[in-house]
Amino acid sequence: MGSAFLKFCCCCCVTADEEDEDEKQPLIPQDPLEYFNREVQKRRDEETNLWSEPGDPSHSEREDDRALYSLLQARNKTRMGSSGYRRLSVDIEAMRDTRREVRDKWRTILENLGFMAEADSLLTVSAGASHDRMRDATAARAMLHTLHTETSVFSSREPPPERYLFILDRLLYLDIGEDFLAKAKRFYPPRDDSDEETPGLGINLPLLLARVEAMNGGGDEEESGREDENLSDTG
Repeated sequence: MGSAFLKFCCCCCVTADEEDEDEKQPLIPQDPLEYFNREVQKRRDEETNLWSEPGDPSHSEREDDRALYSLLQARNKTRMGSSGYRRLSVDIEAMRDTRREVRDKWRTILENLGFMAEADSLLTVSAGASHDRMRDATAARAMLHTLHTETSVFSSREPPPERYLFILDRLLYLDIGEDFLAKAKRFYPPRDDSDEETPGLGINLPLLLARVEAMNGGGDEEESGREDENLSDTG
């Protein structure tokens, strides 16, 4: 365990270096406070949304990321307090809850392995994560596939989030990859499709995307207008 903790420190240092490099990319504007506020907000958004493809700034490569991003963009354009805004908020939180549930499973396993204080750091993946910096991408990919097919850590209905590939690479570097996999099989054995819980609120991604596109076309504005008229009529 001692060697694992020493490696963990090195691993965190490398992660910090990666994040520093990511922060050095944009030129700092004349107002440093504005820059740092923007960086803090970006990190907060990453942690809140737990993007499946953390290295994709457009959030368009995966269907689930694209759906969540579209929901967030649509809500930003919708009048706060309207029925459309409330509906979008419910869908956004459902998707976020699904991602938090997966992260909580990983945290449970890490804490059981003795990494109580380090679990959050190990599970943090920033937008600066790069496949080029991975130490053993092949082994991490194989382990991610095993977790997806032989445990219920992830939903079997969709591919596992790419963010956990980077986390597995860290665990392999710490020599706890196999221990993590064994615990995952024990704590979260595979379930039959009929027994698998519906993630979140039973999110249908294609239907959700279609609805968001319809709202972006002005449907929600018309609904908000009707809602305003109803409110004025009752007044």
